[in-house]
Amino acid sequence: MTEAAIRKKPGMVSVREMPVLQDGPPPGGFPPVRYARRIPTKGPSAVAIFLTAFGAFAYGMYQIGKGNRIRRELKEEKYAARRALVPVLQAEEDERFVKEWKKYLEEEARIMKDVPGWKVGESVYHSGRWVPPATGELRAESW
Repeated sequence: MTEAAIRKKPGMVSVREMPVLQDGPPPGGFPPVRYARRIPTKGPSAVAIFLTAFGAFAYGMYQIGKGNRIRRELKEEKYAARRALVPVLQAEEDERFVKEWKKYLEEEARIMKDVPGWKVGESVYHSGRWVPPATGELRAESW
């Protein structure tokens, strides 16, 4: 029995009494069904990314070149200053050497005064070539 017969309400007693209404497509048909995968195009294209990366790389190389040029100029300035100071420093060292050499010869003459045939300041090596002593050899602390 149907629900309408049990509750004693008007309605259909059987499915057979139901009016025949068949479903169909709406007028004009159904809209097309999207079945293809459509990924939205978000963000820049590959060409834009490549051009941006190339631009950043080119700018970085330009900055490196500019920095190298500045560094090279500073290094050259430092070397030029050193080249300008070398004669002054050499003159000071030569002056110090002459003073120390005179002290050395006086000390040698004092020590070797009793040795017959000793010539003060004469090299004992007889190489025919004068070689200045290494720096610091003629200081009083080294005697």
